[in-house]
Amino acid sequence: MTDQATTPTPDTDETPVAAPTPADAPTPIRATPGVLEGEEPSVEALERDWQRDGGEVPSEEPLADPAHGIVEGEALLRVSGLKKHFPVYGGLLRRQVATVYAVDGVDFEVRKGDVFSLVGESGCGKTTLGRTVLRLVEPTAGTVHFGALDVTRLKSSELRRLRSKMQIVFQDPFGSLNPRMPVSDIIGEGLIAQGLTDRKARDRRVGDALEAVGLRRDYTRRYPHEFSGGQRQRIGVARALALEPDFIVLDEPVSALDVSIQSQVLNLLLDLRKDFDLTYLFISHNLSVIEYVSDRVGVMYLGQIVELASSEELYRSPRHPYTLALLSAIPDPDPRRRHKRLVLKGDVPSPVNPPAGCHFHTRCWLREQLGNPEQCVSAEPDLRELMPGHKAKCHFAEQVSGAKAAEFAAEHSTVVPAVVDA
Repeated sequence: MTDQATTPTPDTDETPVAAPTPADAPTPIRATPGVLEGEEPSVEALERDWQRDGGEVPSEEPLADPAHGIVEGEALLRVSGLKKHFPVYGGLLRRQVATVYAVDGVDFEVRKGDVFSLVGESGCGKTTLGRTVLRLVEPTAGTVHFGALDVTRLKSSELRRLRSKMQIVFQDPFGSLNPRMPVSDIIGEGLIAQGLTDRKARDRRVGDALEAVGLRRDYTRRYPHEFSGGQRQRIGVARALALEPDFIVLDEPVSALDVSIQSQVLNLLLDLRKDFDLTYLFISHNLSVIEYVSDRVGVMYLGQIVELASSEELYRSPRHPYTLALLSAIPDPDPRRRHKRLVLKGDVPSPVNPPAGCHFHTRCWLREQLGNPEQCVSAEPDLRELMPGHKAKCHFAEQVSGAKAAEFAAEHSTVVPAVVDA
């Protein structure tokens, strides 16, 4: 008996391995119960499906374009005082015993046509912030304005219609695609939810989205296991593009890919931004990737934005001690060059019990260099503007400099040569 297993195909234009035989092929999940493969779902069936899931039937009236009249350079998304706190339950009666301050008072705006990036260590709240902006998780407090709409106040039916304008590409290209659904259903599912019941029109939109991301139209009947990681991520991008959005959250879209494939996907995303007039919220922990794609950057630490600036200004003149420590961790491609790195002491504090005052004071190299001033512990700093467009959340931001960091690194023996001189 021969082995029928298929192998993933590389990110090239070559045709993937043939689809599995019907006996091996997984059964697709139908988008609408009671509708067979190839059958046109009726409006009544779609309504039954939405009502069964506890949702409301979408209104026949189209949602007014919230981005209408906003030109490039003006704010498309405005986030103010956004918080997301998760309760922690414990004890026999499962009472709330603590709170996780995942996002704790965030303010920023994303200009139309820009790539605004969030960077920080794992667990700092980047992904939770991106999901809260889209209301994939409900915010605890704060507002999110998309154009003229306050997203936090929309009803479920209005929010459903807004989904076509605000989309997300998830981090994991393997876990974010249903393995039991063919590509046509994966991409077309959102179109059905938006009321596009015409099968031919839906298939045309799916094929156009696949071509836009560099995949062929005849891939629609294949399943996720037949594609490589990079191709799966392209399918995830196509799923977002099919709804013709204005704004996309990119949640670490290349972190799970090989380095050689990362550049292809990044260049694809930048090309799509120009071709479709898109605006991105880009989330990553890779500072080199952030520098390559970003117009503006927000640095997050323990649920808060601690520095906000243009990409060029942030990398040239960081004004928060945490930002400078992150930049010092970027590896140098020249192995012969000595690399000075600021090694932060201790671990990131728990978001369940963040430190008083400045959240960063327990690991701050600048505070130690200044003689441990009490102000860092007793008062929380504001995210204040140091120069036009450049903000930092530090009491002593004006004293942050590369010279001070180098001095501190030399005193604490954190200079690690890549190659020892002969």
